Amino acid sequence: MLIQPVILSGGSGTRLWPLSREKYPKQLLPLIGADSLLQATVRRVEGVTGVVAAPPMVVSNEEYRFVIAEQLRLMGKPGTIVLEPTGRNTAPALTLAALAASRDGADPVLLVMPADHVIVDTQAFQGAVEQGARLAEAGAVVTFGITPDTPETGYGYIQSGAAFGDGAGGARRIARFVEKPDRATAQGYLDAGGYAWNSGLFVLKASVWLAAIRACRPDILQACQSAWDKGSADGEFMRVDKALFAACPSDSIDYAVMERIASGADGLPAGVVLPLSAGWSDVGAWDALWQVLPKDEQGNVAQGDVLLHECHDTLALSEGRLIACVGVDNLVVVETADAILVAHKDKTQDVKKIVDTLKREKRSEGQLHRKVFRPWGWYDSVDNGARFQVKRIVVKPGGQLSLQMHHHRAEHWIVVSGTAKVTRDKETYLVSENESTYIPLGATHRLENPGRLPLEMIEVQSGSYLGEDDIVRFEDVYGRSA
Repeated sequence: MLIQPVILSGGSGTRLWPLSREKYPKQLLPLIGADSLLQATVRRVEGVTGVVAAPPMVVSNEEYRFVIAEQLRLMGKPGTIVLEPTGRNTAPALTLAALAASRDGADPVLLVMPADHVIVDTQAFQGAVEQGARLAEAGAVVTFGITPDTPETGYGYIQSGAAFGDGAGGARRIARFVEKPDRATAQGYLDAGGYAWNSGLFVLKASVWLAAIRACRPDILQACQSAWDKGSADGEFMRVDKALFAACPSDSIDYAVMERIASGADGLPAGVVLPLSAGWSDVGAWDALWQVLPKDEQGNVAQGDVLLHECHDTLALSEGRLIACVGVDNLVVVETADAILVAHKDKTQDVKKIVDTLKREKRSEGQLHRKVFRPWGWYDSVDNGARFQVKRIVVKPGGQLSLQMHHHRAEHWIVVSGTAKVTRDKETYLVSENESTYIPLGATHRLENPGRLPLEMIEVQSGSYLGEDDIVRFEDVYGRSA
């Protein structure tokens, strides 16, 4: 059986600030282990018994396309990246994925997974997927209910109904979906039994989803189909028509289809929930990350340069500078190059209010890290002041920046390691280690790495305005020119 992994990668992860930023959200971060959450999601499909996994399909905001492509490349798992020009929630995202999966007349079983979840027990997950794929191949829409162990108020719930088929593996019909409850109601669900956390994971055939969305939300299908038909392929990227997709209604998989399926509406496929106990978490906030990370005897999690003394149940993560905690309990301390978060572990859901303030005040810390990834490599703004800025720039082998110019700044480039190929107006020349060059204000220029090793440089900008929007692009191999 062929399974098409579909990875939904549209979330922003605001409650995991300052590690997660709007333009570099949590699914792209290695929060647990060396893999990013997205890479771990791709990897956990490897080795499911009795099925063949197709190359991954990622549905993503256009903003993240180059980072996602690079992460898949580093894994040796190049796939298809379906780009949403604007976010329209999960139902349109899955509809685009189903259209992409069936574009050559195929009808694979889709394994739909959010990119930002954690599953500790991969073997248990794969066993559930194997069973779910068999039910989906027969026409059911399958979701997984996480076996609850606490009265969690941050998740929706699924109530199980009668046994489905022979009830093998605990398969039951979906009775209803329940919104996030208050604590007393959640405790009642645990006491009553028959309720599970809503995982947001689905297994179903592409044709089954398209038929279901046609029956439940024909307006969504029509908008997605029109945008898809007017779209185009750009290497591994599949682009849909921006204007047509912008007209698509926004709705979730649960609201658009699954609640109708649970109600037993005529003409819809059977909805099945399978129990899953695999160390699942949506890592929605810092306390959830603390839950799934390894701890010391005092319940502390320490990553990076961290010293703890007489601390308990504390999460301390450092990206660079030393964090020292003395005599504290139930704290979250997160250090990055440009921001530090200190929060009580019981208040981590409120981190998003800080992000809202950053957005309202138009501060860059809500959107970007100091280290910013680009398709050609990355840069780190290491210092700045009145009329100057210093950046560390790394260009990967074969990478090249756009042919561009600036109206308000000049640039000095110093090569630390590697060799730079520089275009400046009508001349092209090489700059080697410990050499430098100057790009005057208004000069048309390009930087390239012709070598096999990364090119590392220090760039000193000077001028009246140093914003990233002071770029006029004339040519760009990554499709970013105006």
